[in-house]
Amino acid sequence: MLITVSVPSLLRDCTGGNVKFELEAHTLQGALDELFNIYPLLRVHLFTETGQVRKHVLLYYNDTNLAWLDNFDLVLQPGDQLIVFQAVSGG
Repeated sequence: MLITVSVPSLLRDCTGGNVKFELEAHTLQGALDELFNIYPLLRVHLFTETGQVRKHVLLYYNDTNLAWLDNFDLVLQPGDQLIVFQAVSGG
């Protein structure tokens, strides 16, 4: 199943300049695995060394925050999206 992935422009250096692209997977976990297979630099920006989503990052599957899900074994459907939001602070 093809899904759309969106990442903030601050992370485009990790995705070859892409901020919106498609990838193929059957489950949400498969989509995350494929995302990090294609763009391995994203993993360090999105997850801690222990596999937790970083505090300044929000990952959404459609309109659901991944933090609210018990597991990522959800079967993907046409039109699904994986969206990365990254909080930015500064002066």
